Parts: sequence; C-alpha cells; structure tokens
Amino acid sequence: MAEERATSPRGDAGDSDQYESVVAEISREMVRIYKEQFGRGPTKARTDFAGPDVVVATLEQSLTPAEQRLAEMGEHQRLRDTRMYFQYASEQTFRETIERVLGRKVRAFISGLDTRVDVATEIFYLEPREDR
Repeated sequence: MAEERATSPRGDAGDSDQYESVVAEISREMVRIYKEQFGRGPTKARTDFAGPDVVVATLEQSLTPAEQRLAEMGEHQRLRDTRMYFQYASEQTFRETIERVLGRKVRAFISGLDTRVDVATEIFYLEPREDR
C-alpha cells in the first residue's frame, strides 16, 4: 500500500505531498456538499484510497439537531432511511466532485451512515486507469 501512496490518484508519477493535497481537497469538498445538502457539515473528515480505484471519505458528527433527536428517540432506521434518501438525491453532485478532483470517472457510489455514533462514509469506485 505504501507504493500506492507514492503515486498520484490520477496515475501520474507524484509524491506523498501531492497525495495528501488531493485527499485533503476531496475531504473539503465532501464537507462543502454536506453543508449544502444537509445544512450542517461534519466536524471531522478524512479521505483515503483503498487501492488504486477506490476512494473512501469518512465524515463524523454531521447529524443536524433534528436528526440527533431522532437518534436519541431510537429512530435509527427512520433516520438512516431519510439521510440515505437525501444522499442519493445528491448522488450526481458527489460523483461530479470526485470526477473533477481526480480526473477519473466514478463507476459506482455507495453511501452509509452509522446513526449511533454519527459516522458517515462515502465510497467511490473509479473506472480503472487505462495505463494498467
């Protein structure tokens, strides 16, 4: 995996500074999308590559006060259903952001949320690079 971090997500020869810059930009963009879509951005965001073609963005503490109340009431499934509905209503925005930042096509998008600890994950499966 260390070798993967030494190359640019675009497939160019790069360095760890370039990698860190790209994942930081993706994290910032995910926070921006959350703020726009849900009215509240996460307080913690981290993005990593899980291999050459998978991007994982983890966002914590993004639930709105109303969503937090639903969780406190034990309405976890209702909360997940509502949040996932909005996540997928915004799918194109998520995909376009990753494609713009990485210059690569997203072939699949998966979104998940653990309502008990307020952790969300956005996973992007990228089209394989042609140079492989």
